[in-house]
Amino acid sequence: MGNGGRLYLDVGSHPEFATPECDNPFDAVLYDRAGEQIIANLVAIAEERLANEGINGSIHIVKNNVDSAGNSYGCHENYLLGRNGDESLLESVLIPHLVSRVIYCGSGRIASNSKGFHFQIAQRAEHIWENISSSTTRSRPIINTRDEPHADAEIHRRLHVIVGDTNMSDWAAALKVGSTACVLRMIEDVPSVFKNLTLENPTRAIRDISMDSTLTRRVKLASGREMSALDIQSYLLDLALTHATTGGFDTSEMRALQMWEEALLALTSERTRLIGKVDWITKWHLLDGYCTRHACGLDDSRAQMLDLQYHYIDPQRGLFRVLEQTGRAPLLFTPDAVTHAQDSPPANTRAALRGKFVSEARRLGKDITVDWVHLKVNDQSQKTVVCKDPFLAVDERVDRLIAGLQS
Repeated sequence: MGNGGRLYLDVGSHPEFATPECDNPFDAVLYDRAGEQIIANLVAIAEERLANEGINGSIHIVKNNVDSAGNSYGCHENYLLGRNGDESLLESVLIPHLVSRVIYCGSGRIASNSKGFHFQIAQRAEHIWENISSSTTRSRPIINTRDEPHADAEIHRRLHVIVGDTNMSDWAAALKVGSTACVLRMIEDVPSVFKNLTLENPTRAIRDISMDSTLTRRVKLASGREMSALDIQSYLLDLALTHATTGGFDTSEMRALQMWEEALLALTSERTRLIGKVDWITKWHLLDGYCTRHACGLDDSRAQMLDLQYHYIDPQRGLFRVLEQTGRAPLLFTPDAVTHAQDSPPANTRAALRGKFVSEARRLGKDITVDWVHLKVNDQSQKTVVCKDPFLAVDERVDRLIAGLQS
């Protein structure tokens, strides 16, 4: 894409958008939102083509993680880590964070079992079966071990997280990525400050936490201790607040830290303050109100349709998008910023080089091949530039490659 991202059909032929490289959590969420709008624009074109062919139908794009048949599809996060970090902290600190953070970044869903219908905090919780593995589909882990940094492998490694829910709320998405960025920053900078939080059974723990909307359920650590998700998150937040006093976080991480503190305070006192910000709380508020007004339960098909419509990306039909338009959910980005991000890459990462190359080649009608690292012109010269530094936004080699497109 001209904005440095990638749009393609994933397994099962559903559209998947990958954001360009971003150096802060808020840009990552902005470009995720831009990708959503790109797909929405394609829906409008597709519906127009259907109408021209005499087909009366509508296309609905749903941004969630579970369908009615029980299939699950992920929302993947990728973080760039230093190659020489202490990997043991991924299990003793990061996995407990990823398991417990669902209390503010879960999307919520109506689920059913032998006891009937009930509400869960996280959509992905029941579809995660391992802690760490190389699989992403059959036996889904919390962390995928595929070491594919798309950068200098001697310096960097890729942390591929596939346990998270897709968020409709930009606020929740930014907190999800931002709190994790803060934890990873501390793992790299001050690894000795952490106590061992290794969970006895992380996949069982995330299910137990997801099933308990009171947030009081305690899960067992490998040490034999028990902690609730709020306990784990409060412990990590306290460490982060202390680290912040030493100047350990950048501006975007400090912003995420403030949101993290706000979320935990509200979850322990008055969670209604998070309506419009935290997806599962917002969805439960809508469902509870609907079921009360219509004297029905979660087993009612109308309630289940509301659960689904919450995730429509169409601003006219998507329930959460309507909340944003009516001022009941905060907007982190202006419409102009989202529109700009559809075509323009982040200015301070390698994506700027890729986006510029793609846009110029498209303008000139040139045949090219591009991936995260390589920029190649498909002519007799086969000129290729390898861009291994994700933070290099200016490169004379790429400027020369682009100049050669015009010859």
